[in-house]
Amino acid sequence: MTKLSVNINKIATLRNARGGDVPNIVQFAKDAQEFGAQGITIHPRPDERHIRYQDAYDLKSEVYTEYNIEGNPIPKFIDLVIAVKPTQVTLVPDAEDAITSNAGWDCIKHQSFLSEIINEFKNNGIRTSIFLDPDLRQVEAAKATGTDRIELYTENFAQHYALENFDAVKPYSDCAILAHNYDLGVNAGHDLSLDNIKFFKQNVPNLSEVSIGHALISESLYLGIENVINMYLNRLK
Repeated sequence: MTKLSVNINKIATLRNARGGDVPNIVQFAKDAQEFGAQGITIHPRPDERHIRYQDAYDLKSEVYTEYNIEGNPIPKFIDLVIAVKPTQVTLVPDAEDAITSNAGWDCIKHQSFLSEIINEFKNNGIRTSIFLDPDLRQVEAAKATGTDRIELYTENFAQHYALENFDAVKPYSDCAILAHNYDLGVNAGHDLSLDNIKFFKQNVPNLSEVSIGHALISESLYLGIENVINMYLNRLK
C-alpha cells in the first residue's frame, strides 16, 4: 500500500495568522497519525512564514510514523535536518520567495552539488529523496547522485487531469518504472487530491508514498480531517 504523508504547512499558516499557538502543530500531527496518516511532512522555508524551524524540533519526539522534512538544502536547512534526523529529507529547489514549489531539480546540472549533500545526509542515517519533474533523463541523473528515492512533481498531472486529459499520467508511469528498475523508491506530491489520487495510484506503479497538504487540509474544512485522511487511505489501497 502506498503510504500517506500529511503535509501540515497549512496548519502552521493558520496558527501564524493570529500569532498564538492555535491550532497547535504538534497536537495536529499527533491527531493525524491517530486518524491513520502514515507520515508527517513539513517544509520549512527561510522566512518561516508557515512551519518554523523550532516546529521541526518540537515534532521530532511526537512523529512516530515517518517524518519527512522538505526544503532547499541551504546551510541552515542542512544543519536542521542533521540535528533532527527525520526518517527522510526531500530536497526541493525552491527559491526563497517562492509561494510554493514549482519545479524539480536539474540533476544533470547539479549532480555534484546534490551528490555531496546526499552523501552527508546518508552518513547521518537519513533517507534521501529528490524532487523531480517527470523526465526520464532526470531519473537517470538522480540515480547517479546516490539518492534513495525520487519525488515526482505532480502539478502538471493534476492540471491536465482536471481537463480530462488522462494521458498526462504517462510520463509519471514511465518515470516510476525506470526508477524502480534503478532501485529507487518513488514518492509523489503537489496538487494531488481526493479527485485525482485514485487514478494516479492506479496508473503509477511502485508508488511508495504520497505527500499531500494543501488539498487535504482544504477538503478537511468541509469533510473533517479524520474522515478525509481515511478517504485518502481508501483510495490508495
